[in-house]
Amino acid sequence: MGKQGILPKRPPSFTEKALWTVINAAERRLFNDRFIVSNLTPYEVIMTDRIMSVRHYAPLEDTEITVGDDVIPVARKRHRTPLILVPPLAATSMIFDLLPQRSVVRYFLARGFDVYLIDWGEVTADHNDLSLETYVLDWMPKVLQAVRDHGGEQDVSVFAYCMGGLLTLMYAAATQDQHIRNMITVASPVDMHQSGVAGRVLSLTYRPAQMVSKMLNFSLMDLPSRYLHIPGWLSSSVFKLTNPMGSVISYWELLVNMWDREYVKTHETMKQWFDDMVDYPGETIKGMIVRMAINNQMAKGKMRLGGNEADFYKIQCSILAFAGETDKLVSKRAARKVLDIVSSNDKEFCVVPGGHAGVFAGSKAPQHTWQISADWLSERSD
Repeated sequence: MGKQGILPKRPPSFTEKALWTVINAAERRLFNDRFIVSNLTPYEVIMTDRIMSVRHYAPLEDTEITVGDDVIPVARKRHRTPLILVPPLAATSMIFDLLPQRSVVRYFLARGFDVYLIDWGEVTADHNDLSLETYVLDWMPKVLQAVRDHGGEQDVSVFAYCMGGLLTLMYAAATQDQHIRNMITVASPVDMHQSGVAGRVLSLTYRPAQMVSKMLNFSLMDLPSRYLHIPGWLSSSVFKLTNPMGSVISYWELLVNMWDREYVKTHETMKQWFDDMVDYPGETIKGMIVRMAINNQMAKGKMRLGGNEADFYKIQCSILAFAGETDKLVSKRAARKVLDIVSSNDKEFCVVPGGHAGVFAGSKAPQHTWQISADWLSERSD
């Protein structure tokens, strides 16, 4: 008897789709958490400080993993230099382990890296005292020391998204940590005056704001931090307004594909990213508005932090910076500016497909941002 081929899976009938649409819609309404599939990769917490913690992920036991539509082998050889993943402040750490088949954590583990992840924690109105100095001068040193103690290596690499990249740059500039070996920034707006309409507005307000501040002898830094606390829902709303039609189309596509349980899982998990953004502490917002936005100190190469001057030109580590081709929040010029303010000899800039979220974790990110980053790091991590 000859060898028989495997019959292709029969597509569901209209009746079956209708039935599963009703079932999934009801379950989504009553037990939505069953469709959330983020943060599934096992980890251990190696340190905590208030709401901040650091995770360490063990090597994968699989021989191969699925990333998007591709299957990649899991490397058995481990790179010597550990990799620290740094999230932005508005999004939770879930975005680094977003979906089983679209996880930054799992991808870098498969590529042979020892992976650590910072979790900045859930900010509430009780955390208005958290400032840029808290993140940069207090927590970042503790994070890196914890990773070094745990892994036994002094040199580290950093892969940071958006504001996470800015915090990492501030830390490197303020402390002159010579053991940051490699740094990757993804959609990090170093030059805020060059980022779209908002950047132009900030550029125009710089001199008037300086004049008003001198005339009135007043600065936003003098305001009580509780007045500037930004709730997560506001950040979420602003983010969605950058692509209002995208939200409408996404909901329509969900209705059409409600019968497909895997599609609903992906949709609901992505939706949680955009719906459940984290509050910005008032004290941090003051520093961001005055130093980073209005005065644009990072783009000028020097910044005041904790009474000291952070000099970005003293950063000498290898740097790879990314910008999204269709990013409406962070322009290519804003993201590329990092190459101008550091003295690194080894520095590169890449424009890849995607908007502000897509460049980091969209369907094309594994074949572009992730693969380019892993290849680049592999040459610099042993």
